[in-house]
Amino acid sequence: MAFTVPSPRLPLDGTVQWYETGLGWATAMGPPLQLLTGSRFDVLELPADAGLALLRRVPRTGPVALAGRRMQLLVAAGGADELPGLLDWLEWGGLALDLTAIGAHGRIDAPAPPGPGGSQGATCWLRPPEPGREVEPDLPVFSGVGQHGGAPDLVRLVDAAATECHRARMVRMAAAFRGAPPGRQRNQPLAFS
Repeated sequence: MAFTVPSPRLPLDGTVQWYETGLGWATAMGPPLQLLTGSRFDVLELPADAGLALLRRVPRTGPVALAGRRMQLLVAAGGADELPGLLDWLEWGGLALDLTAIGAHGRIDAPAPPGPGGSQGATCWLRPPEPGREVEPDLPVFSGVGQHGGAPDLVRLVDAAATECHRARMVRMAAAFRGAPPGRQRNQPLAFS
């Protein structure tokens, strides 16, 4: 009779403990370890170039991760559901912004905990959460008029993110236009009169 040994539940480096015990966040095992969204936080995801411009513009955002060419901003749970309506209300709804949200039942790759030992090319924290203290009060939240509390305002964050996504898209389009070979100039992508 052959015995099988189950795979170990916890990675040896303590990453799962950092998320589950230190922060109280749900994780899903697998290569790579993933964080479950929708219960403690949601995620706004945008291109890294737009995200870096956003971080220069908005000093208080809550935790922020970089996953390849995408930036992930943690927002209060339920914020993902608000994104389409907010973009319409802010008059960004008709444009392709490459600004998405991950909410209930979603997953993101877990960034390596801050400190030495993170693998290169993996998801990493740019603004990490602080274990041992509540993260949720610092997450951007959709607040009513006059109810700001201590958290950043989700409406202002989404508006600034949409602006930076649009700017980054325009810069990429202009660079592609200038990079066309001579004699094969493309039509100007956007024109104003």
